[in-house]
Amino acid sequence: MSILVTCPTCGPREVAELRCAGEVTRRPASSPSVRELNEYIYFRDNTAGVQREWWFCRACEDWFLAERDTVTNTVHRTWHPERPAGAA
Repeated sequence: MSILVTCPTCGPREVAELRCAGEVTRRPASSPSVRELNEYIYFRDNTAGVQREWWFCRACEDWFLAERDTVTNTVHRTWHPERPAGAA
């Protein structure tokens, strides 16, 4: 099953034209312990339901954020990180 994800720069794209870099996580403090660093790099919540994820469009080579339901693969919205969600 393929899904369409709308790149904020170049419009709807097949998921094969994009790359999902995983859910948005919080960076650790400026001097993280080895455990904190490992958790940041390797562990994700992977919750069932809506989560925010980083995506990369191969066509325009731009990063953007998406809110996607991990159960249904429905993409609710996409936006550039420097602009608030829902802004034009």
